[in-house]
Amino acid sequence: MELREMDEQITYMEQLGEDTGPVVLINQFNVPPEEVERFLEVWADDAAFMKSRPGFISTQLHRGIAGSTTFMNVAVWESARALGEAFRSPEFQQRAGRYPDDAVAAPHVFEKVAVPGICVG
Repeated sequence: MELREMDEQITYMEQLGEDTGPVVLINQFNVPPEEVERFLEVWADDAAFMKSRPGFISTQLHRGIAGSTTFMNVAVWESARALGEAFRSPEFQQRAGRYPDDAVAAPHVFEKVAVPGICVG
């Protein structure tokens, strides 16, 4: 699987070193149609692994409609540091090679933004 950065200014790996939280991981996956079943199996196994890691709060996988093979994982973690420790763990790194070679992932870490009268931070 190829990793692509969402933001040209800061990398996903740089984000994982931050000491802030809670955070939301948004990870967009583009998967070839013939690899969707394999992707879903690997993602489910990885999600179960991440669920067991300290700092994990929740995750939800979304799929584009109308036959799309674009997926969006939205995961909530207590901190970027906890997510980074889980992501960099040898166990998770071993798992990364199981994704389809032609798939592309674009992970990025976010915090809530407070906008007065609209949403809370």
